Order: sequence, then structure tokens, then C-alpha cells
Amino acid sequence: MASEKSFKRRKITDDVDGGGGGLLESLPGDIVADILSRLPISSIARLMFVCRSWRSLLTDHGRVSSSPTKPCLLLHCDFPIRNGLHFLDLSEDEKRIKTKKFTLRFASSMPEFNVVGSCNGLLCLSDSLYNDSLYLYNPFTTNSLELPECSNKYHDQELVFGFGFHETTKEYKVLKIVYFRGSSTTSSSNNGVYRARGRIQYKQSEVQILTLSSRKDQSLSWRSLGKAPSYKFMKRSSEALVNGRLHFVTRPRRHVPDRKFVSFDLEDEEFIEIPKPDCGGLNRTNHRLVNLKGRLCAVVYGNYGKLDIWVMKSYGVKESWGKEYSIGTYLPKGLKQNLDRPMWIWKNTDNGKVVRVLCVLENGEILLEYKSRVLVAYDPKLGKFKDLLFHGLPNWFHTVVHVGTLSWFDTPFDL
Repeated sequence: MASEKSFKRRKITDDVDGGGGGLLESLPGDIVADILSRLPISSIARLMFVCRSWRSLLTDHGRVSSSPTKPCLLLHCDFPIRNGLHFLDLSEDEKRIKTKKFTLRFASSMPEFNVVGSCNGLLCLSDSLYNDSLYLYNPFTTNSLELPECSNKYHDQELVFGFGFHETTKEYKVLKIVYFRGSSTTSSSNNGVYRARGRIQYKQSEVQILTLSSRKDQSLSWRSLGKAPSYKFMKRSSEALVNGRLHFVTRPRRHVPDRKFVSFDLEDEEFIEIPKPDCGGLNRTNHRLVNLKGRLCAVVYGNYGKLDIWVMKSYGVKESWGKEYSIGTYLPKGLKQNLDRPMWIWKNTDNGKVVRVLCVLENGEILLEYKSRVLVAYDPKLGKFKDLLFHGLPNWFHTVVHVGTLSWFDTPFDL
């Protein structure tokens, strides 16, 4: 009996240390993929650290991902400093969902950061202090890569970023639009800059791009695409990746007050103007672009947190714009302590700083973020709101909708 127990113990040890994935490895690949597709991505990620054979097996199925309708929510904590990254896995049972925190191995190199974008399970992060560092990061596998610096640097620059993937070329690209005032970092001249309405306006620009793919012979280096289009974009990262194109909103100018929707094609590397919906107020800062269920949408804000969501049903066709949702005023319980200052709650409501539209969930509810403090689900059929309360939710955060995967930028794609 003792020898039998010893054999069993030895067999278990061998499975964990040298081949813990023996049972999974013996199954056909399609069955393994089906099993993994039913697990939350956070659970799959934990299995990668059981043993080497499991990590190898799961890496081979790296395209397994969380559902776009049950995504992971990454919470970028920006108070008191921008260095925290938490997540919620909405594919788990609602009663078991807890906020968990990622540990960034490169935190010493980039103590504060902004999230440029999320695509295919990868994050692009930029240094929020000095703007000269960019990292590619998969939070579930902990893979990270510091991207090379661009050789062209400018004094007193303003940056607009974009990050995305194109299905045809199978390439990731990081887009950097630089607005600057001088010819180099050593220039002390004020040529190329002037002030208008108290804000510095930069007259010079350059578009730079970095390509990442699965090709082994690729070299990571920035390319210049020349000057940016004549219109200037809002100082924030690309708001929506749809049809392999990054989308931006332009700033109004004195002689051209009309705001425009502009896309950047990640395959052709060209800027193209996108037709806007025929609704009022799009010349002010009361709208944002968002990807909902794979379609380009414009969120148009009204007074006191009211908003309309317009959907472009056929991409690039102006006549296909239609108002899909209307969401009324709502005050989450987490903000009711500010009832003594009701006007403060709705301050800056017209530019999306009070209510952000995040995504459409599997049950058809719309996920909203209020004042960077509360998550709310809105049922468009019943017109009802529900505050989402999760254990360990940070006090202040910026939500990023993220489809988690175990892949990396050089993971081969099925062509």
C-alpha cells in the first residue's frame, strides 16, 4: 500500500514539474480550444504559470480570447498618480467578480503612464511625464516591450497617439502625430508657434509610424509620413478602431469652426475625412467617437449628462447614420454625496468628462462610466440604470475596454 501511494505521489509530481499538461496534450486541438473558450481569460492566464508544458500548450492556443460582449475592463488609476492598472473580468460569474491589480515590471522605467489604446489583447502605454517612452504590454502574460525612440525630436511638442491592427496586413502599428514649434530639440526660436485665446498653437507637424508584425526579419524603427493634415486633432488618443482605421476628431479653428471626423487607414497609411451624422452640436466639444459592436458611433452630449448615440450602419456612407440610443440624466449613488453642489457634478458634461460610453454587453445593456468613479449598466429597452458595485474598485479610474488574449505581437495569424 505504501509503495502504491508513493507511486501516485511521484506521478502527480512528475505531471506538475515536467508535463502537467499531459491530459490536455492528449486531446485534439479543437477540443482544447473549445475548453479554453469557456474559461475566463484571467483563469487561463493563471494556468500558464502552473508549469512549462502548460505554458507551451496555452501559448499554442494564444488566439483564445475573452468575448467582446463580456470583455475585461482595465481600470487605469490616475489618482494620486497615473501608475495603477486594475482589471475586472466580466466573463466571470457576477457574484465572483473582483477587482484585481496588475504588477507592471517596467514601472521603474515609466512611473506614470497613459493608455494609448487596446487591441487584440495588447496595450500601448505612453509615458505621461516625459512623452518619450512607449511600451507594448500584454497584462495577462506579462510580456512587455519598450518601443524604440524616434530619431526626430522637437522642442515644446504636443503629441496625439493611435494604436491598432489591420486584418489584411496582419500588422500592428503605432501612430504618433507631433505638433511642434521649432526645428529640433536644441532650437530656442519661437518660430512656428503663436498664441490664440490663451492656448499655444503649433504651426508645424510631423506624422510618424512604427510597424510591428510576426515577421522575423522586421526591424523596429519609426518612419516619417511627412506633415499632418491641415486640420488639427483633439489632444487625446484615437477614440475608435473600426475597419482597420483609427478615428480622430478635429479641433475647431477661427476661420474653420466646423469639427470633422477623420480616419487613418492602417494599411494605406492615409488620412481620410469621414462623413458626420446630421445632428446638432457637432461643432462643439460635446461628442466622442466609440466602437460599439464593430461599428463607428458618435456620442452626442446634451445638458446634465443626457446623451444620444448615433451609429454608422454602413461604414463610410453618410446616409447610414442613425440615432440608435437616447440616454437620459442619471445620478449614480456613488456621486450623491455631491448633492450640495449639483452644478459641480455636471460640469464639463458636454465633452464626455461626466459620462463615457464604453461598450454594449452581451445582454444588450450599455456600459457607462460616470465621473471616473462609478460604472453603470443602462438597459435601453426598459430605460433603467443599474449601478455596478465590485469589491476593490478604485476611487478614481479611467476605464479601457479590453479583450484579453495570451497572444503577442509576433504571434502568427492564420492568413
